[in-house]
Amino acid sequence: MSKVSYYTAEGLKKLKDELEHLKSVMRPKASQDIADARDKGDLSENAEYDAAKEAQGLLEMRIAKLEEVYANARLIDESQLDVSKVLVLSNVKIKNQSNGMEMKYTLVAESEADLKTGKISVTSPIGKGLLGKSVGEVAEITVPNGTLKFEILEITRE
Repeated sequence: MSKVSYYTAEGLKKLKDELEHLKSVMRPKASQDIADARDKGDLSENAEYDAAKEAQGLLEMRIAKLEEVYANARLIDESQLDVSKVLVLSNVKIKNQSNGMEMKYTLVAESEADLKTGKISVTSPIGKGLLGKSVGEVAEITVPNGTLKFEILEITRE
């Protein structure tokens, strides 16, 4: 049984675009690579043919996986989300109680996480620890090198 994944409109579009690219550009290219290698002679001793067939197999596996993910993807209706608690798509401003450092993160689905842009996964230790908390609450989060305490300063939606 496949698990349902939740996406923003942007994340779902990116997933669909990648799937379309693999099907419409990469699949024909893989077929052409096999045909080119086949034209080079004896298939039993043709390493280029074997490599092209293997690449095609990996491409087909990737397409099948993305089709499964896309079939089980659900779009998040941001208008229905509660802004009083930290949920997926929340912009959260937190303060590390041990060093006073303030950080701002957006909680997103695992597939959309990108720390460089401040997007953390709801399945990450910090994401899990923040979920369900309200402004003023302190989240105690166990990470590999101990326990961190973050105070929730602000919750917003964009």
